[in-house]
Amino acid sequence: MTDIATIPPLIEERRTRAREWFESLRERIMAALEQLEDEASADLYPGESGRFERKPWARDTSTGGGLGGGVGGFLTGRLFEKAGVHTSAANGRFTPEMAKTMPGADQDPNYVSASISLIVHPRSPRVPAVHMNTRFLSTAQSWFGGGADLTPLLADQRSQDAPDAAAFHAAMRRACDAYDPSAYAKYKAECDEYFYLPHRKEPRGIGGIFYDRLNSGDFERDFAFTRAVGEAFLEIYPKIARGRMTQPWTEAEREEQLVRRGRYVEFNLLYDRGTMFGFRQGANIETMLSSMPPLVRWP
Repeated sequence: MTDIATIPPLIEERRTRAREWFESLRERIMAALEQLEDEASADLYPGESGRFERKPWARDTSTGGGLGGGVGGFLTGRLFEKAGVHTSAANGRFTPEMAKTMPGADQDPNYVSASISLIVHPRSPRVPAVHMNTRFLSTAQSWFGGGADLTPLLADQRSQDAPDAAAFHAAMRRACDAYDPSAYAKYKAECDEYFYLPHRKEPRGIGGIFYDRLNSGDFERDFAFTRAVGEAFLEIYPKIARGRMTQPWTEAEREEQLVRRGRYVEFNLLYDRGTMFGFRQGANIETMLSSMPPLVRWP
């Protein structure tokens, strides 16, 4: 078994490149959301434009004497009621329970990781919520995972044929097609299966793409795909938000938004693998639970 403090040079080099990419993407996404805050109409969104607060953190990863850390980015604004854009990197050792579920951990339960994760909850019910996460993880094997999904809050936007859904899926398809023409259909299906609430028999939103344990044997190719997913998100979500944020809304639509946000809470606390992984491996609780909407109703 490798000592937890001894990371093979090739793995550390790959983790460093992934971490630096995720951190640069974090800054670009924050800038794009802050620009939308500035552009939003003062009539619909009174008050001061929000700005991200960056909170560095570090802590033991609970098992094996490992260390984790990163930067949590938190925004409370006028257009975006709550947004979080976070990056992290860690090394640690999987618990025996977790090791059984991770490729390569049966040979060596030590791991290194790097990731970016974000959630955006707009104030307007006409602007969809959105989530994205991409990550690098290495045990005796290395792989990428992640994806992005869109959650419109109003019934007339929750069709796969609705304009926002079509635009979001088209952007994710372009990222996939450059990697593998068969990837989009596969990763869309995985997203639809994953972001589903069995107890309600309904999807969380209109989906997107989701992939996990991506290891084609070509690190550069897989890394390029993961970067393309981040670029696709950065290209499409500000366009969707900009196209919706000028539309006024009713109190009934706000009520519908708050009820639908409850589905988000239910999924994240009952089924989200990233949340479960974080709790078990000693991740930062503040960043993990920033995915919770600021206001929600269960009437």
